[in-house]
Amino acid sequence: MHEDGSVLFIATFVIVFLIVLFIVIHIIKKKRNAKYRTIIDNLEREKNLIASTPVPSELSKIEPIIKNEKMEEKFHHWQERFENIKKVSLAKIDDMIVDLDIYFDKKDYKNCRFRIAKTEIEIYKAREKANHLLEEIKEITLSEEKYRSIVTKLKTKYRSENKEYQKHKDLYDDVQEAIELQLENIEKRFLDFEKAMDANEYNEVVHIVKALDTMIDHMGIIVAEAPDVLLMAKQLIPKRIREVEMTAKEMETLNYPLEYLNLPYNIEEANHNINTILDKVKVLNLEDCMFELKTILDYLDSLFVDFEKERLSRKVYEEIDKDFAKKLEKTNQLVHDVYDQLDDIKNAYDLNDEDLTIIKEVNKTLVVINDDYKNLKNKEGSEASPYSIMHKEIEELTIRLKQMEENFDIALKSLGNMYDDEQRAREQLLEIESFLKQCKVRIRSYKLPIITDNYFVQLAEANEAILEVIKELEKKPIVIHTLNTRVDTARDLVLKLYNTTNEMIKTAQMAEMAIVYGNRYRFSYTEVDAGLLQAEREFFKGNYKKSLDTSIKTTKLVDENIYRKLLAVYDD
Repeated sequence: MHEDGSVLFIATFVIVFLIVLFIVIHIIKKKRNAKYRTIIDNLEREKNLIASTPVPSELSKIEPIIKNEKMEEKFHHWQERFENIKKVSLAKIDDMIVDLDIYFDKKDYKNCRFRIAKTEIEIYKAREKANHLLEEIKEITLSEEKYRSIVTKLKTKYRSENKEYQKHKDLYDDVQEAIELQLENIEKRFLDFEKAMDANEYNEVVHIVKALDTMIDHMGIIVAEAPDVLLMAKQLIPKRIREVEMTAKEMETLNYPLEYLNLPYNIEEANHNINTILDKVKVLNLEDCMFELKTILDYLDSLFVDFEKERLSRKVYEEIDKDFAKKLEKTNQLVHDVYDQLDDIKNAYDLNDEDLTIIKEVNKTLVVINDDYKNLKNKEGSEASPYSIMHKEIEELTIRLKQMEENFDIALKSLGNMYDDEQRAREQLLEIESFLKQCKVRIRSYKLPIITDNYFVQLAEANEAILEVIKELEKKPIVIHTLNTRVDTARDLVLKLYNTTNEMIKTAQMAEMAIVYGNRYRFSYTEVDAGLLQAEREFFKGNYKKSLDTSIKTTKLVDENIYRKLLAVYDD
């Protein structure tokens, strides 16, 4: 029963799956058929739209205005082109659409897709032909309205420019005659336009309108810019040239070198360019005139900046020169003194190669700086050496001198450190010897029964270290690094001896106090007496630490606070 149910379930599932598959395939085919049918219908519609292009209605507008053979020839040519579109291009598209229907009915979708693409290309070609033809015809049918509208705007623009010219006629000076002649040419062109329109010579009309547009635009530029160009060329720039020449003359009397500006040549070139511009303006050619005049004016203005820069540079140069000369003289003297004493310094201290190299390089650098400064001073007053350049040169010399001084300071600091180390070593030697003397006095002040061997070993080491310091100080040249090491060693050994001395005296004192303190219990306690007796033996042998430990340990039998009491008494 279970197996029969499974078979029945599988059979049912297969049947349902096949039904669903059939329905899906049917829907897909139906959608594909609808898609191709829509595409074919759209192609038919596109073809009909091309056929309905309003070329005949536009041609009917042309026929009444034909007044010459050229226009009549164009009219017939347009008719032939439209007939060709209908009888050739559209007929071909008709046949292609019929073929598409056949392939569609046969369900031959592969050929159908290929034919659709070819049909779309043919429709595109036919539509472009029809639209281009329609535009050519409309160019004529709309010409009168279009060109009259354009010319009306041009006349308005021309009247505005003419009015502006007449209103300020006195500003145009030498170009009045040329402007009025150009105005007459524009008015003649307007008459030529009317004649061409009356004769329906639309090809000629196009050229006339373009010429009018160009001439009126040019006249607008002339009317707007000519007064400014004439004002700059005949008044502003000549006045500025005179100011430049006067200022230059004044500065030259004050010994300012201005030859580097090449003023005579540049001013001559500026005047030449101005004359060339005026010649161009006379024939109403303003191309680049305003730009060139502004360039000349900017150059002349920049000269005043150069003049002011030269004045400021001279002032700054003279101030820096005074300070530099003083600093250079001082540095020369200092370096000279050190360089002259270099042999003595080498004998006094063991200088390394780097210290010597720095001092020698500093001296070489200073020689070069002195030579460069001398050359700079020789250029003062020279026409080819403006203060703006000399100002930069002395600033560079100042920087170089400063860098040299920094290097020299490094060398001097090194030498100074050596001298300071030597003096410090001598002072520390006195302090160390004084410290050692205190150790000896202190050890003698406390009558110890025995002084340990450890003390004498450390004392010998300290004395030997002090002798080594003295030897280093007596050497010529002094090796500072070795001297500092000897001083540090001697100081450490004396300090070690000092600590040993204090520790030994402190231990001995506390051991003695512990024995004295414990004596009060000797007669009462046999153990205390025996212990203190042992502590006394160790004390007189010089074993102060062992004596202290023994006495404290013994006394603790009767007094637990013995150590704390000893410390309190010792601190007091």
